[in-house]
Amino acid sequence: MTDMGDTPRKRLWAAEAARWLRVSRSTLAKWRMQGIGPRHHRCGRRLVYYFEDEIQEWLDACDNKA
Repeated sequence: MTDMGDTPRKRLWAAEAARWLRVSRSTLAKWRMQGIGPRHHRCGRRLVYYFEDEIQEWLDACDNKA
């Protein structure tokens, strides 16, 4: 059960996440297969989505490695 004060997380479908990251959908798919991209989630076999905050965390981690 969620608390009424919780804000919903922004969900991005794979195509939206690719546009936000400015990479192609196929690059994002390759990253998923190689386990090197942002954390992803699945709904069934075909639907892939990302949470905006997890993409941002991944980007921040990339910045910290540089």
